[in-house]
Amino acid sequence: MHIREVLARKPSGAVVTVTPGTTIRNLLGILADHNIGACVVCEDDTIEGIVSERDIVRRLNADGPAVAVENTVGAIMTSDVTVCTPADAIEDILRVMTDRRIRHLPVVDAGTLVGIVSIGDLVKHRIDQLTFERDQLEGYVHQH
Repeated sequence: MHIREVLARKPSGAVVTVTPGTTIRNLLGILADHNIGACVVCEDDTIEGIVSERDIVRRLNADGPAVAVENTVGAIMTSDVTVCTPADAIEDILRVMTDRRIRHLPVVDAGTLVGIVSIGDLVKHRIDQLTFERDQLEGYVHQH
């Protein structure tokens, strides 16, 4: 199974993005409004970084809430973004996410951002796949 199958099953293919100049205060509203845990940071259709709830928590702890929320996404984002492609195997990407302790990966196809997957998306897909396979095996066993 590949990342493209996970993207196809997601309710929305839209990727929520912000610019490096977005304030953390505005980012908090975006994350809450879309019920997501991370945003890809883009400038002129180029991925500049990724920012997650974890990045916000670290900044809140370091600066205090009053200072932190007025800072920008560019100040707290992860600039060295790990990405995957639709053709990547789910098992390979799960390993990368686990080894690097990453919860969200942008999906890029031919240099274009086409989606984002979370570790939760991948685990759910894998559980659904295993459940289907188990049901198929049980059906086979009961027929014979």
